[in-house]
Amino acid sequence: MIDARRTGIGWHRLSADAALAQLRSDARLGLTDAEATERLAQTGPNALQGGGRRSLLRMFLDQFADFMILVLLAAALISGFIGEPMYTVAILVILLLNALVGTVQAYRAERAVAALRRMAAPAAQVRRGGTRRVVPAAELVPGDLVLLEAGNLVPADLRLLEAAELQADEAALTGESLAVGKSIEPLDADDLPLGDRRNLLFKGSSVTRGRGLGLVVATGMRTELGRIAGLLAGEAGVKTPLQQRLARFGRYLALVVIAICAV
Repeated sequence: MIDARRTGIGWHRLSADAALAQLRSDARLGLTDAEATERLAQTGPNALQGGGRRSLLRMFLDQFADFMILVLLAAALISGFIGEPMYTVAILVILLLNALVGTVQAYRAERAVAALRRMAAPAAQVRRGGTRRVVPAAELVPGDLVLLEAGNLVPADLRLLEAAELQADEAALTGESLAVGKSIEPLDADDLPLGDRRNLLFKGSSVTRGRGLGLVVATGMRTELGRIAGLLAGEAGVKTPLQQRLARFGRYLALVVIAICAV
């Protein structure tokens, strides 16, 4: 299966016929059921991935799952036992603030990913084997032909093959407040921003006017919306500055302890 991210294919630069040839599809018939089933097994479902939702308590407790954090907690307890409450309070306040910042960061990232998942279309009208039918959007594969009309959510990244007064709202991806007019002509420029790729439609956007026919070129996490979801999911695992410094200090401390033991 052709993967545009690995091969460097710019779908907006290809003609409609060239895009169909790349994905071994047919503008009149689309894919057969057997081809769609085989490709679905290769590419996986057309859905944004992500782990299960964590509770706020779990997010908060996860901030303490670090060796140096545990060392500082132990130091705070020892300071309290030996009669140095001021150090105990100072350490605990710093650790609490660090945990709160990390929890807020993780919570916002999870909410953003959940909002992206809600933008996904539940079903799509496709042309398979020359017949028009409705299939779950999660079953779309590269090479499918998707029929679009005003009011539809775009279920995957599409290279347009037909466009009749077609306009789309892409504000969620590009920030453009006005609907964007679409066409089918190939574009010459290589590194066009998403908003200027007028012959493509992107997963999560919506058709505001007209009708069209699009060739699925990317699904799931390979779409532009999936790329954003991947970045947000990765943001949840980013450490705060304090955690990064503590991790570095922990490595240095471990090396010192090993050197002392060797001596």
